[in-house]
Amino acid sequence: MRDRSVPIYFYIPEADLPTDLPVHADTYWVGFRRGIHFWTLQTYLRLKADDFPGQLVSKLPEEGIIISHWDSLPPDLQPNSRQLIICCQADRSRHNYAQIHIVQNPTGLDKNLMVLGDRFFLPGHNYYLPHWIQPGLIKRDVNRGNLFQNIAFFGSEKNLLPELQQASWQQQVQELGLNWQVISDFNCWHDYREIDAILAVRSFSKTDFTWKPAAKLYNAWHAGVPAILGRESAYRAERKSELDYLEVGSIADIITALKKLRDNPNLYQKMISNGSLRAQETIPAKLTARWKHLILQKLIPIYTHWCNSPWYRQTFLLRRQWAIETRKNRQQLQQIRNNLGLGTRMRSLLSGK
Repeated sequence: MRDRSVPIYFYIPEADLPTDLPVHADTYWVGFRRGIHFWTLQTYLRLKADDFPGQLVSKLPEEGIIISHWDSLPPDLQPNSRQLIICCQADRSRHNYAQIHIVQNPTGLDKNLMVLGDRFFLPGHNYYLPHWIQPGLIKRDVNRGNLFQNIAFFGSEKNLLPELQQASWQQQVQELGLNWQVISDFNCWHDYREIDAILAVRSFSKTDFTWKPAAKLYNAWHAGVPAILGRESAYRAERKSELDYLEVGSIADIITALKKLRDNPNLYQKMISNGSLRAQETIPAKLTARWKHLILQKLIPIYTHWCNSPWYRQTFLLRRQWAIETRKNRQQLQQIRNNLGLGTRMRSLLSGK
C-alpha cells in the first residue's frame, strides 16, 4: 500500500480540461489526440480504474507529487519545498525545473545523447514507460483471413516520408495489386477493421528519432496487423525477432516487404500470431502496474527526500539555473567536439575498444 500522506495529483490546466471528459480510458474520445490528454488524463483514468488514489486537478497544487505533460508546465515553473513535478516529456525537450521526467523511448535514458555538461547540470531522475495504446482500438476483422490488400499509415502526414505521399507511390502500390491510404483523420486512428498491414516511415536518413515512441508498433500488435517500419530507435529497442516487424530503409525495401507479405501467407499469419503475443507486454493492465510501481517505489521516496533536504533542493535549483544560462555555449562546444569526433574517441578509450 502507498503512503496516503503523500497526495498524488494529475495536473491539466483549466483551459485544457474539457467538460466532456471520458469516464473510461478504453473509450474512443477525440480529445486523446492531444498529448496532454493522452498522457496525463489517460494515466489518471487507468490508475483510477485500478483503485489507485489520485486526483485530477486544474490548478497546480502547492504540495504533493504532481504528474503532468510538458505542455502543461510553464518553462519557468520551479518546484517549492513540497512539490515533486513529474514531467511526461513526450517528444519535447527536458523541462527546465521538473525533478522527474518520463520518457517514451528507452533511448532517451542514454546519457551519451545528452548535451555536453547536462550530466552535471541536470540533476534529477529519468524513467522510461511505454506509450499507451490507442484508446478504443478496433482490431482487424478476423474474417479477412490471409487477404492482403489494404496498406495504411495512421497519423499526421508531417510524420510520413514525403515520397509516400506522392501520386507515384500510390501507382507503385496499385501495380502490386494493393491499396494505399494515409489515415490522417484522428476519428479513424482507432479503426483497423479493414487494414491488412501498416506502413510507417518518417525518414530514410540516419536520424533514429530518440524522442519518438514505438506507438505504431504497439497498435499494430494489438490490432492484429503486421507492421512495416523505418529504422527508429524505439522500434529497434522493442525488437526480439524478425516477426515483430519488417524494417525498411528505402523505397526498394518497402516494395520487397510488401511483396513478401503478399506472396507468403504463412509469414503473414506468423507475424499476426507473434504480434498477439507481444501485445500482452503492453496491455493497459501491465502498463498500469508499471505506473503504480514507479509511484510507490520511486516517486514517493524521492518526494520524501526532496521535502526533507533543503541542501538537495538548493543545489538542484542552482544547477538547473546554470544549465539554462550555459546551454547555448555548451551546445556550441558539443558541436565542435562532434565535428572533431572527440566524443566517439573518448567512449572508445573508456570501453577499451
